[in-house]
Amino acid sequence: MENTTGLRENKKLRTRRQLAATALELFLERGFDAVSVADVAAAAEVSKPTLFRYFPSKEDLVLDRFADHQDEAARIVRDRPAGQTPVAAVRAHFLAALAEHDPITGLCDHPEVVAFQQLLHATASLASRLNHYTAREVELLAAVLEAESVPPLAARLAAAHLVTVRHELGHENWRRIAAGQSADEAHPAAVADADLAFSMLADGLDKELPIPRA
Repeated sequence: MENTTGLRENKKLRTRRQLAATALELFLERGFDAVSVADVAAAAEVSKPTLFRYFPSKEDLVLDRFADHQDEAARIVRDRPAGQTPVAAVRAHFLAALAEHDPITGLCDHPEVVAFQQLLHATASLASRLNHYTAREVELLAAVLEAESVPPLAARLAAAHLVTVRHELGHENWRRIAAGQSADEAHPAAVADADLAFSMLADGLDKELPIPRA
């Protein structure tokens, strides 16, 4: 029974990835607004009801990759070593991701990533739907902070600040790439921005958030 369940889940995951990949290819080729859900379903050789079982909206076909990162900030804070503040943990992770030109930081000039970012920033409905994923990030991080005895309001405020800084830094890095800089050229300024942003957060949040002890 376990093998059967595992095979079924793997098949669902493959189908989900195929649908997202097919949709993204069509959106990049024709433009998001010029492609209908029916077009995607036809290209992937599934019915519209089947597609909607995997993706609640047309926008989710593009933004599904963000779902993999919704719990990232929460995991970083939850798994941080003893003696490290939540701000320091998120800061260290972001700086390491910058060094690797991780697409989630906005500092990535790989052609496929650039094309995806252009699609995202040029489509109002995608930018609006992305707020749904951001809200979930805040919710998950706030839950981790509450588990460390941070009061609910303080946890939500701190989570919102940390998530917003990550996103704003990503947007600023994308603007550099969109302006024609390479990831290597933009890296020093991206690091400086991250240091500034997280230092500003630390001045306030480090006084209120817990530091795990060994």
